[in-house]
Amino acid sequence: MGETFDLDRYIRRVPDFPKKGVLFYDITSILTQPVAFCYCVEAMVSHYSAGSIDAVAAIEARGFLFAAPFACRMGIPLILVRKKGKLPGKTLVKKYHLEYAEAEIELHVDDVKAGQKVLLIDDLIATGGTLSAARELLRKAGAEVPEIFGVVGLPFLNFESKLAPTPVRTLINYDSE
Repeated sequence: MGETFDLDRYIRRVPDFPKKGVLFYDITSILTQPVAFCYCVEAMVSHYSAGSIDAVAAIEARGFLFAAPFACRMGIPLILVRKKGKLPGKTLVKKYHLEYAEAEIELHVDDVKAGQKVLLIDDLIATGGTLSAARELLRKAGAEVPEIFGVVGLPFLNFESKLAPTPVRTLINYDSE
């Protein structure tokens, strides 16, 4: 993968979504462009192929889109982190706060092995709240989370402070709306 790939040109910006005053960085435009989507997956594989990742966990739903081909290419399990009530087996559940509400996420207990090193993935990292809750669930299940990955990062929303001390890697960052 070349270091000069311009991922920015494949990310659509939608003003005033989901509410007035917010600039939404839309990754669906990456998915419609195979060169951009393949770049993201290959960049992940290139970075993590030398490491000791035992599994990957992905946040519902857009995180699944990047984690699934990555898991397949790496030959590792994919652990789904879903909204409460979406998984049929025995689950661990975590309630957490969003900007204006509360949410709950869960994962299957049997999908995580004690001592497993799990890379946690989402499409976009904003405040880090959902990822922080997911990391807590994985740790409660006995896994280690050596790193968090996002295609897009919004560091001006201070996700690094919420996710510290876990390192965060992104393919592209935006420093303002």
